[in-house]
Amino acid sequence: MLEEKQDNLPVADGEQQQEVVDQVSTDLTTNEDNAATTDSTTAEVHENQTILDAITSNNAEESEDETLKGRHDIPLLDYEAMDMAALVEELQKLVTTETVMSIKLHVEEIKKAFLAKYHHLLEEKREEFAAENQDTNETFEYHFPLKNKFDQYYTNYKDQKNAHFKSLQTNLKSNLEHRLAIVEELRNLIDPQANIKDTLKHFNDLRDRWKNAGPIPKDKYNHVWNNYHFHVENFYDYLHLDREARDIDFKHNLDLKLKIIARVEELTKEEDINKSFRELQDLHKIWKEDIGPVSKEHRDEIWNKFSELTKQMHDNREKLFEKLRGVELENLAVKKDIIAKIEILATEKVNSHSQWLVQIDKVEALRNAFFSTGKVPSEVNEATWSAFKTAVRNFNSFKNSFYKDIKKDQTDNLNKKIALVAKAKELQESEDFATTTPIMKQIQEEWKQIGHVPRKYSDKIWNEFKEACNHYFAKVKEQRNEENSEEIAAFENKKAYLESIKEFQLTGDHKTDLESIKKHIENWKNFGKVPFPRRHIEGKFNKILDALFAKLSLSKKETDMMRFSNRMENLSESNDIRKLDNEKIFLMRKIEEVQNEIFQLENNIQFFTNTKNAKKENSIVLEVRKNIAIHKESLEVWKEKLHQLRNLTIE
Repeated sequence: MLEEKQDNLPVADGEQQQEVVDQVSTDLTTNEDNAATTDSTTAEVHENQTILDAITSNNAEESEDETLKGRHDIPLLDYEAMDMAALVEELQKLVTTETVMSIKLHVEEIKKAFLAKYHHLLEEKREEFAAENQDTNETFEYHFPLKNKFDQYYTNYKDQKNAHFKSLQTNLKSNLEHRLAIVEELRNLIDPQANIKDTLKHFNDLRDRWKNAGPIPKDKYNHVWNNYHFHVENFYDYLHLDREARDIDFKHNLDLKLKIIARVEELTKEEDINKSFRELQDLHKIWKEDIGPVSKEHRDEIWNKFSELTKQMHDNREKLFEKLRGVELENLAVKKDIIAKIEILATEKVNSHSQWLVQIDKVEALRNAFFSTGKVPSEVNEATWSAFKTAVRNFNSFKNSFYKDIKKDQTDNLNKKIALVAKAKELQESEDFATTTPIMKQIQEEWKQIGHVPRKYSDKIWNEFKEACNHYFAKVKEQRNEENSEEIAAFENKKAYLESIKEFQLTGDHKTDLESIKKHIENWKNFGKVPFPRRHIEGKFNKILDALFAKLSLSKKETDMMRFSNRMENLSESNDIRKLDNEKIFLMRKIEEVQNEIFQLENNIQFFTNTKNAKKENSIVLEVRKNIAIHKESLEVWKEKLHQLRNLTIE
């Protein structure tokens, strides 16, 4: 009796493969395959046979390496639409969690997408470097950490793949020899002199050994399997000596193949076409490898039915591909629009760095949109990618020509800043703070007014300039801290002195009181400067002096000069050069105004005194002469003030 078959049909659980292998096997097909062509046209036979051969070829590949079976369970993502960081992350996940041969297609697609984006980036960086370093012999270098990560994971993948192939090759040859030996035993199994029960037992043992013999090279797959089935069928034909046993086995095989056909009919209605087609491939493998032949009267009929359903599923899959192609055509239209927009930006003239930054942001957004759009039809993929790179390259060339024009300005700016750095370093040790501080501040203002310098020098020259300025102003701050302690002490002394002077009383003797007031002024000056926020105490002291001068019978000129002298000396002590200069300008203008007034009045007097009827000076003339005298007295005061101020600044 033949071995007992399982009643339940095994069904594959793997995901549908993404594409049918293009290779068409030229090996001999089974007798059932040949029978399928008898009632079909030549074109239909050729098309159907191509589909069947492609399935057989793919099954041969998986039979060689069983780790390939799991590759369809891993979704094949749209890697072209992913950025480089996402691609590296996906590569790392696949290499560290999946079997090496199940991710072969995924890794190669990731590599293709990553390197295309990386080389595009590298080309842009090289062009930028060339534009910025036209007058140097520096070698272009660009370090991209993400590329190092990619190389690390891809090298890991290649090492795993090499180790896998090395292990696989050691087994394929011995498995092939074992299967060929089984075929040879099958060929010699037919012996009319042998006991039929012993022969059947030997036959079943050979079938068990065949199932467990392991993978063989895919290029030997069809030939070895066809020989095996040829001798299996010969053996079944030989079983006419035990027709009952043969017919039972034929019937069991027919039931199993009818179950496969019923399952394929269900698969033609499945929505997930890729998954269904993947299961169809597994069913073909079961049909061919695990189930024996059926009687000749059913052989052609069921094979033709199975082949027709296979073609129907293939047609459904082709419709899916057409739909996907429609999506790819939509992606192509989007990418063409993006390329056109970049080409327009490569012709729009802008005249400032800020405007170029806006243009650069626009192109960057378009680049990201291009990369995230997804696949286009394979036959135009290279042309589309080339058009995109050309558009971006033209934009970069256009941009670089602008920066090339301003390169000379940046070089001039660099020379100006180098001169300021040298000046700042020369002054950084100066202790003449009154003279040097305004100069250092002016240097800093000049630095702000100078434009950009070449990028490779900007950090270095700025750090040198900042270091020199910081060094100098640190010394200024230290000196001011020392001065502040003296100024605070001066304030406390003046505050106490202010309280004591409030009790001062005039004696009534003009000369004695004047000397006492002058003494108080001298004492007040000797205390020194006070902190700037507390200079209000000077105003309080001046108010007391004004009150004392008012009580003292001094001339207006003497009072005015004493007040002026005191105020100027306070300005001098405060080191406020700007206020002293403004005061000097004010005095010179007042002198000029008074001189003009005197000149005008004297002209008026001359007019009145030269008239024929002027026997004596009238009241108007007398009034004019009085005004001239007042102006001359005022002029002397202004001149004396200017003289005093000039002597003060010279000292």
